[in-house]
Amino acid sequence: MPTFVRTEKCDGCKGQDKTACMYICPHDLMKLDKDGSDTGHAMKAYNQEPEQCWECYSCVKICPQGAIEARHYADIVPLGGSVQPMRGSDSIMWTIKFRNGTMKRFKFPIRTTPEGSIDPFGGKPVPPMADMAKIGFFTGTDNGGVMNGYRAGNPAELIRK
Repeated sequence: MPTFVRTEKCDGCKGQDKTACMYICPHDLMKLDKDGSDTGHAMKAYNQEPEQCWECYSCVKICPQGAIEARHYADIVPLGGSVQPMRGSDSIMWTIKFRNGTMKRFKFPIRTTPEGSIDPFGGKPVPPMADMAKIGFFTGTDNGGVMNGYRAGNPAELIRK
């Protein structure tokens, strides 16, 4: 399901040097055609290698004009259907329009957090780096058959008490 740009909607992010989709694409596939020599549309973004797309939909979600869409698999969206996201400040709503005109909407919260805001050790002391390098640190057991934070044999209980 590679992404593609609807050139009639794309404004090239108001003529900036780098568009939002170029900035967010983890595989650097999105490109701005400044003079129109590549696509015939000047100052429009495009996916330069659609077959290399990772299908992360970051470009679809971030596009301020809603100009980027994805070609979807037939089992998700039957032929003639479309899927379009609308990004808010705290959620993303995906609208699926089927061939017969019916629409379904799904709203998901945005769960990203600022960098450095998560405590990876959950208030527990940070293990010394020298101990982490030792063989068996992550698989060894301490008192009571507990495997360094996880109780062996009880997958429902994830954190040692």
